[in-house]
Amino acid sequence: MRTDQGWRRFYAAGWFATAAVATVTFVLWQAHVRAVEQRADDAERTREEAARRRAVEERLYIARELHDSLTHSISVINVQVGVAAHLARKRGEEPAAALLAIQEASTDAARELRSTLDTLRRDDDGGGAGLDRLPALVDRARSSGLPITVGVEGAVRPLPADVDQAAYRVVQESLTNVSRHAGEATATVRLTYGVGRLTVQVDDDGFAPRTAPVPGHGLIGMRERVAALGGLLNAGPGPTKGFSVVAELPTVPSDGAHAGPSGGDRP
Repeated sequence: MRTDQGWRRFYAAGWFATAAVATVTFVLWQAHVRAVEQRADDAERTREEAARRRAVEERLYIARELHDSLTHSISVINVQVGVAAHLARKRGEEPAAALLAIQEASTDAARELRSTLDTLRRDDDGGGAGLDRLPALVDRARSSGLPITVGVEGAVRPLPADVDQAAYRVVQESLTNVSRHAGEATATVRLTYGVGRLTVQVDDDGFAPRTAPVPGHGLIGMRERVAALGGLLNAGPGPTKGFSVVAELPTVPSDGAHAGPSGGDRP
């Protein structure tokens, strides 16, 4: 009987020891898993911080390059045009409309460059031009000789800052392309406020090749900007003549980005 009790005590002690070892092993395993997860989180955080630091350094480099290469040239243009306009008035003459347009454009370019430099030097990407500056953009293009009609459909409402800026840039780049490449042409700008979406369309009736031209930097930049917001951009020759740019921008956050069919700038 005593022998049986001794074996029972032995087995009980064995089971207790086994349970204790299993418990300690489980606790150590959990600690190891937490340590591995912590190391992975630290490594991910380090990679993100390194990527953020490289992005900031790149933004500062671009800002310095823009400042050194463009600010001086734009300032010189503005000063020389201002002197020419002053001399014309001093002679009792009215400065040419083209001269005044260059002066206004150079002033606006300097202002936008400063805004861009400020944005590049900040961690966020806020600020910049929006559709509130569209009337000034249209007036400036008209003063350079480009007839423009502007239409708005739907209920105008406040837009997210990035959508507002993207819409303005699409119109700006499209009108620039019309002025540069379309020859004698008129342009139409249409903004359509839909449900959760803003459609920006710029059409002209000027010269355009009937085949899709090779994309230029302007169109590539527009496409990237629109795609980054999850929107679509189509650009190409119009049905019978001219050129058409249509950008559909979501006005509510969306996951992912989609690029529209290939188009192109005029050559």
